[in-house]
Amino acid sequence: MLTAEDYLNGQVLLIDKPLNWTSFQVVNKLRFAIKKRYGIKKIKVGHAGTLDPLATGLLIICTGKLTKQINTYQAQEKTYTGTFTLGATTPSYDLESEINQTFPTAHINEDLLNEKLQNFIGVIDQKPPIFSAIQKDGKRLYDIARAGETIEIEPRKVEIKSFELTNISLPEVDFKVVCSKGTYIRSLAYDFGLALESGAHLSALRRTEIGKFSVENASSIEGFIEQLTTD
Repeated sequence: MLTAEDYLNGQVLLIDKPLNWTSFQVVNKLRFAIKKRYGIKKIKVGHAGTLDPLATGLLIICTGKLTKQINTYQAQEKTYTGTFTLGATTPSYDLESEINQTFPTAHINEDLLNEKLQNFIGVIDQKPPIFSAIQKDGKRLYDIARAGETIEIEPRKVEIKSFELTNISLPEVDFKVVCSKGTYIRSLAYDFGLALESGAHLSALRRTEIGKFSVENASSIEGFIEQLTTD
């Protein structure tokens, strides 16, 4: 049974983030639950790596003194599974925004898919999506995008340690990616579409691993709160 002091000294919590929740909302929910359960007025709670609202899967949540180690967890490699939908792009590179362009897919087959994905394995240059929380000139990129402004985004070095297609059912392809910190799977979808001389967007995403931590060992938000109140 954990005590208030345990949470203040620091705990690492593994949470399976549900669809349509922001990572910030998960942190707020858990912070409120811990404060309520133990009558704590103030406790630090933070996450080690954002998941987009339309993504599910592993969030590492740190409490108390362990929030100082968040950067350590953020730096670890991550594993994702999900789906790319070929033949169409969106401004956000995922389903957050509507389709803005469509492209032919008749020329795409399994051989071409497996040939082109080889270009993305290793250290690559990747431009983050304009719909992202990265700051440029003191503004979040997604605020710039939603205001209808255009801005040049500099590419960054990221490492794709493995990239495989686990199911091909055109126009959808399922994938598994192991990558470094800072990799945007949405950008990978967009760039993969370009490499195929077509278009693509991310239509499903789940983070399954961060370093040695697995979503298989994670709790749902409801499960964590239930355990908290029964301790």
